[in-house]
Amino acid sequence: MTSPAPPQDGTGLAAEVPRTLTSPAVERLIARIEHASPGERAAAVAEFTRHARENGTPLVEPLPDDPGHCAVTFLWFGHRATRRVLLLANRLIDRDHLAGSLLHRVPDTDIWHLCLRLPSEHRGSYQLVADISPGPPPASADEVQNRLRALSRHGEADPLNPHTIPSRWRDAASSVFALPDAPPQPWAERRSGIERGRVERHRQRSAALGAERDVWVYLPPGAAPAGGLPVLVLCDGDMWFGELGLQDTLDALIADRAVPPFAVLAPDAVDNRTRWSELGARDSYVRFLADELLPWAAGRWGITTDPSRTLVSGQSLGAMTALYAGHVRPDRFGHVLAQSASLWWRPGLAPGVPKTADGAVPWLVGLVADAEPRPVTVRLDVGRHEGEMVRQSRALRDALLAKGRSVRLTEYHGGHDYACWRGSLADGLVEVLGTYG
Repeated sequence: MTSPAPPQDGTGLAAEVPRTLTSPAVERLIARIEHASPGERAAAVAEFTRHARENGTPLVEPLPDDPGHCAVTFLWFGHRATRRVLLLANRLIDRDHLAGSLLHRVPDTDIWHLCLRLPSEHRGSYQLVADISPGPPPASADEVQNRLRALSRHGEADPLNPHTIPSRWRDAASSVFALPDAPPQPWAERRSGIERGRVERHRQRSAALGAERDVWVYLPPGAAPAGGLPVLVLCDGDMWFGELGLQDTLDALIADRAVPPFAVLAPDAVDNRTRWSELGARDSYVRFLADELLPWAAGRWGITTDPSRTLVSGQSLGAMTALYAGHVRPDRFGHVLAQSASLWWRPGLAPGVPKTADGAVPWLVGLVADAEPRPVTVRLDVGRHEGEMVRQSRALRDALLAKGRSVRLTEYHGGHDYACWRGSLADGLVEVLGTYG
């Protein structure tokens, strides 16, 4: 049985809220073992387990009466000490009610399962964690939530899923799944037999920040063209180059001639505290990018100073940085690629995870509405599972359009997730740089 229909998001479109149901394969297993002999039960469980291990997880099944969605079943094979298993799926769970993301146990087996109805275009990342702690179970809902919140800090990649993605500032990776109609990511993996650019890491002193910052620099194969290389300024270099190997995507894009050769400048975010204090709509960070980083690179590698061939990009708080940089420094940045922008951000916020009240006009939207138009193109990407951020992104798009700006909003089936961003970043580069031929 499924949960009630999802609510509306205020635009007349159904909000993407995952619903739970029972996997058809799990239903067949339960029916098969319900009245089976011990031998038949053991054989059925072994067959189910073998199929999952051979084919990988999560288990993806079509829904004949709902062709736009799939039944996606997350599995865990436990043992006698397993007390509960928690799913930590990017933007598919309610972190204020983690009990709703607990897997269910197939009676009298060590098989745990949780099935979600998801759009067939969905891509996302997730972790699993099993609770094997001794002692009595929590007595109240608050105690359950506290126990599960503590447990969530120990999430790990799914041992039955070979596809993983690094996590920020953690050793534990996340698992990745893509449903049958998820947008392709043809440039995501490392390719053999193509020319490779080089990646360098430089330490730069910033007067604007009053600190030194490591900067990742990608330089494409071959000589710089007349007029200098187009350039992408990208936030969170430690994630993109230090963990995700973005250079493989850049090499593949250039090898396929989807984009011309271009350079990338990607400062490190350092850590959560530094990231919070520097990213967002911070004038000091924009000065660092526009007045220190770009001139330094132009003087060293023959990188363009033409704003029409300069892009700035980021994700989450980095996307807010990119949008603000394009707004206040159109003399430097002619294109903005902003993914899952933290439009709840506003000046004066204390560290943490603040939320703009539902329906409130985001600070940046008001800033755009009150300003003269800028000659800057903007591409916005947001996941349909990002809740209020979808409405905020639409509000920014509308404000930019009202100013006659060139803006495109792409909504994908996914969450606040590098598993999605690594594809949409490549798509945005093709959309902008591909026009340079």
